[in-house]
Amino acid sequence: MEKKPGMFEEKTPGPIPGRDEEDHPFFFEKIVLNEKEIFGYIIPIGEVNLVFARTMRGIVGCGAIDVIALEKFGIPAVKVRPVDGDSIRNIDDLLGGEVTIVNAFARDAGVFQKMSGEEAIILLS
Repeated sequence: MEKKPGMFEEKTPGPIPGRDEEDHPFFFEKIVLNEKEIFGYIIPIGEVNLVFARTMRGIVGCGAIDVIALEKFGIPAVKVRPVDGDSIRNIDDLLGGEVTIVNAFARDAGVFQKMSGEEAIILLS
């Protein structure tokens, strides 16, 4: 299969037009759980952050992640809410948060409501 321009190319963070050059558009953090490396992403959006972890099998994310839409594409996905505060701010909040919504593919992988974000990530790794 011929690779189309722009497909599957590694992208690196850079300045967003109109923003301070030192203000990175996103941050990522390596998570090691059960000897598997997973990357967590934090994307600042105004006063809140879009926070999610992408595993080899799916996505575990904050309340802004649309797990039902991802289900339509066959992607196991889970929504996590914070146990403290009003939003998931970082990867620690995501790991310690509580699963609230699980799509069918994530449920098939063993993820269920009320488990921790960390447990969901492990099951989807």
